[in-house]
Amino acid sequence: QVQLVESGGGLVQAGGSLRLSCAASGRTFSGYAIGWFRQAPGKEREFVVTISRSGDITSYADSVKGRFTISRDNAKNTVYLQMNSLKPEDTAVYYCAASPLPYSGVQMYHYWGQGTQVTVSS
Repeated sequence: QVQLVESGGGLVQAGGSLRLSCAASGRTFSGYAIGWFRQAPGKEREFVVTISRSGDITSYADSVKGRFTISRDNAKNTVYLQMNSLKPEDTAVYYCAASPLPYSGVQMYHYWGQGTQVTVSS
């Protein structure tokens, strides 16, 4: 089992940047792929990006490709999401989640953090 805690959210102007962190507890962190998802008010939770256990495989949603970058540091039990060129439509609660493999489906992730709010003003 792994516990996840997100941080780094906040309010930023369009075109700005934020870096989210997903800190994990438990010795098995390196045994999980980590995904980032987001949920805007009134919308379903959607896939943003995922990274494999070793970090050699990543997959991005088309809406964030070229603007967001995921990375992980297994020694620090942490995954990072660097978000650049932010747009108002990126406004959402961002969640990190753990799965055995780097899937894009929400239903494939069984461990979730509590989320961190990202608000992008126009």
